[in-house]
Amino acid sequence: MTQEDASSVDAYLRGLPDDARLALERLREAIRAVVPDATEVISYQIPTLKYEGRMLLSYAAFKDHCSIFPASDGVLKAGGDALRPRLAGKATIRFTTQKPLSKALIAKIAKARLAEVCAEIAARKQKLRQA
Repeated sequence: MTQEDASSVDAYLRGLPDDARLALERLREAIRAVVPDATEVISYQIPTLKYEGRMLLSYAAFKDHCSIFPASDGVLKAGGDALRPRLAGKATIRFTTQKPLSKALIAKIAKARLAEVCAEIAARKQKLRQA
């Protein structure tokens, strides 16, 4: 099975080389510790966590690196100096299996993104009440 064929996050991870699988399993566990009720799906052929139906974070393994996609430059700003050398583009954080993200940094990213999603949900509810 290739990653493109994965129908679940577990299937995606099983299709990876051991080092990438271990790095992403560690990332997954750290995110789930912050947001245990997030829903896991495959979206755009990569693992994605959703909260209340909204995209929270995605992550993936590539040939020479792994990435986490918080879909928010606000989260990247919250990460500050710790994330700056790992940034690739506007909303991608890259790391290698030899130099993974720390659990503390992953938790910080997940908490910041969760706060954004909760604020978006609250704003939407407020707007619906006013309509």
